[in-house]
Amino acid sequence: MPNRLAHETSPYLLQHAENPVDWWPWSDKAFEDARRRGVPVLLSVGYSSCHWCHVMAHESFEDKATADYLNAHFVSVKVDREERPDVDAVYMEAVQAATGQGGWPMTVFLTPEAQPFYFGTYFPPRPRPGMASFRQVLEGVSAAWTDRREEVVDVAGRIVEDLAQRTGIALGSDAPAPPGEEDLHAALMGLTREFDATRGGFGGAPKFPPSMALEFLLRHHARTGSEGALQMVSATCEAMARGGIYDQLGGGFARYSVDAGWTVPHFEKMLYDNALLCRVYAHLWRATGSDLARRVALETADFMVRELRTAQGGFASALDADSDDGTGRHVEGAYYVWTPERLREVLGEADAEFAAGYFGVTQEGTFEQGASVLQLPDGKRPADAGRVASVRERLLAARERRARPGRDDKIVAAWNGLAVAALAETGAYFDRPDLVDVATEAAELLMRLHMDQRGRLARTSLDGTAGGHAGVLEDYADVAEGFLALSAVTGDGAWVDFAGLLLDTVLTRFTAEDGTLFDTADDAEALIRRPQDPTDNAAPSGWTAAAGALLSYAAITGSSRHRETAERALAVVRALGPRVPRFIGWGLAVAEARLDGPREVAVVGPGDDPATRALHRAALLATAPGAVVAVGEPGSGEVPLLQDRPLLEGRPAAYVCRGFTCDAPTADVEALTAKLGG
Repeated sequence: MPNRLAHETSPYLLQHAENPVDWWPWSDKAFEDARRRGVPVLLSVGYSSCHWCHVMAHESFEDKATADYLNAHFVSVKVDREERPDVDAVYMEAVQAATGQGGWPMTVFLTPEAQPFYFGTYFPPRPRPGMASFRQVLEGVSAAWTDRREEVVDVAGRIVEDLAQRTGIALGSDAPAPPGEEDLHAALMGLTREFDATRGGFGGAPKFPPSMALEFLLRHHARTGSEGALQMVSATCEAMARGGIYDQLGGGFARYSVDAGWTVPHFEKMLYDNALLCRVYAHLWRATGSDLARRVALETADFMVRELRTAQGGFASALDADSDDGTGRHVEGAYYVWTPERLREVLGEADAEFAAGYFGVTQEGTFEQGASVLQLPDGKRPADAGRVASVRERLLAARERRARPGRDDKIVAAWNGLAVAALAETGAYFDRPDLVDVATEAAELLMRLHMDQRGRLARTSLDGTAGGHAGVLEDYADVAEGFLALSAVTGDGAWVDFAGLLLDTVLTRFTAEDGTLFDTADDAEALIRRPQDPTDNAAPSGWTAAAGALLSYAAITGSSRHRETAERALAVVRALGPRVPRFIGWGLAVAEARLDGPREVAVVGPGDDPATRALHRAALLATAPGAVVAVGEPGSGEVPLLQDRPLLEGRPAAYVCRGFTCDAPTADVEALTAKLGG
């Protein structure tokens, strides 16, 4: 008998719809039921491609005895953290404050007033050294609630008070200063100290793709000429592309590497990682002409289109880490790993031996049970590119016959905005109009299905139906970023207008009087606190993403209000960048754009004129940090940056400006490139 989750649109919640647990979705009615029954609330937060979420579900939530105990003593609430990042954020902060760590599945016990009092992540079905079983935890919490309820409620109240004191971010009444040259240099030095010169990346295991820090380093190199910054990007991008974290057959990146050398990934693939990394590799190619960067950017773009694109034209959230291993067991990495024997079955003896050497497949294996994750070990430079292509094609075809990992078809507005920007730029750089078309269709879906006429966004949709949860700050910022990038590539000024609607909502609903930004709108559902976090996590924070989109929009339109809000928001980067640069990389990248201007490039000329197209391409390939580009017919009033820009003696021309103060126009592509870098 399905439970209440059967009526939800989240694939993660739907995975639990047949559990014997009497789940509620996050709702007022769930807490009303807890108050009526006088029982605490179990809040379980996860997401569809989370390996340990699946493990706990199989071990505990599918177990009838555990479910019966839960149903008798608790109201159980299941939340998809990707659908409700606000709920996840406020309780994850409580978990981290109480335990010193966090993760998913997140398990929190709440009073009927939604105040947390006991915390954890994964709990096993049987006790382990240093870890109680889930049933022991449930019995302990139930006993405490029954026997010491006043004490529990008092503890919960003090936890909420402590969280309220911890989380206020104030920029002050005086105009706060955005980062300057010294601040960005200090951030560069911080990254240099944490850089792994042997294996690329920053820090040790587990090692996550540092896409936002890499974007900062690319922009810093472009603005200052720092070879050290570029070297860190190049080394990290090569190490990731040659490692097991990158899918050597199908393209695309896994979520992270469990080791410091990028060898063994946690196999889930997320849309946001691939969108961000596609853009980083495309920008690295733009800066260096690297063949490897070009290949990886295009393969990652093709992976997103092939594996994540939905029937509606948007992009699904993720692919699971687990899949059927052919024996009926659901195993992490089963879809991706190889043994020498499996190579021989597909390729025959000679090509299997070649492939094993090329991809680093050994008898001992690099993963579990003698299996290997495909990688490109250092120094492997095959003489026969045709043989490599043939081997890769046959292995990919054989892998396609395996049981595929599950896909979370939920469309998240923010992550689709990141994908729009990445695919539009990659398509423009590498003469792939099909990628630009796909980016346009995704943007049209966001505009048509997720966005209303007031400029308000729905966070998610599924199968062409918008979800009921309001967009958060990252949704508005990343979708605006995608729309602005698409306008720069296509010359369609309507995308600037749509971005403006979203950013006006950021100004009126997400921005405090002192310029601080909140993750939820001022009219959103009230939680135990209003979430507010400027630090980047797996993707740019809403705060730093909004600063970037506001700055770009101001450069296109000349809006001083948008620029001033961006600059006030960047003050937090000045405070955090020198201390924790890895965790505010996007903010540092935006600060680089601000110091550079950002440069505003207006290209005017008939759209079918090869000279217009050549100038437009040169502008898009500019390495000037955060350069904004507008292209259109002479006299076009659609985009303010294009207004009052005549042809140059009857020829298409480019105007390079800062603060709408422009250099002399040029009709020469090389001169434009020299002005902008590239």
